[in-house]
Amino acid sequence: MTRIILFNKPFDVLSQFTDKGTEGSQRRTLSEFIDVPDVYAAGRLDRDSEGLMILTDNGRLQHQIADPRHKTPKTYWAQVEGTPDEAALQALRRGVKLKDGHTSPAKADIIEEPAGLWERTPPIRVRKSIPDTWLEITITEGRNRQVRRMTSAVGHPTLRLIRAAIGNWSLDDLGSGEWREG
Repeated sequence: MTRIILFNKPFDVLSQFTDKGTEGSQRRTLSEFIDVPDVYAAGRLDRDSEGLMILTDNGRLQHQIADPRHKTPKTYWAQVEGTPDEAALQALRRGVKLKDGHTSPAKADIIEEPAGLWERTPPIRVRKSIPDTWLEITITEGRNRQVRRMTSAVGHPTLRLIRAAIGNWSLDDLGSGEWREG
């Protein structure tokens, strides 16, 4: 039977079980939160991003979720600097030009701050003179730091990024650092 674990990865945690960084490194890893043998992350989530990760013992499922050719939708909540206008949202929806090529079209909408959102440690930097806005963005690719690069390309750098869903799996009420069987 396939084992699936849904994990809400906190900020500043590597999306792997061991730290292969410099000797003596004290970076936090998945092993601090998940003590389940023989499960592996299906895809990655940057150290400075938070939210849903799927871990499984099924290599085929792991590949299907992580491989961009399968176009598994991934939904993010991005807290961005400023307030995007309709032109910026349309650019995200059409796809934006990045250094590594044009992105596929994304779903992009302004949303209210997500309900039940946990505090981030450390908190984001806030500038009193510049408002921030929450966006819900769904992509089907998986380029390195893609959502951050897309919002920056339309003039609204990401301050906080949370993956809310992968395919049909979602965070729901899973707290930061918590996991459950999926």
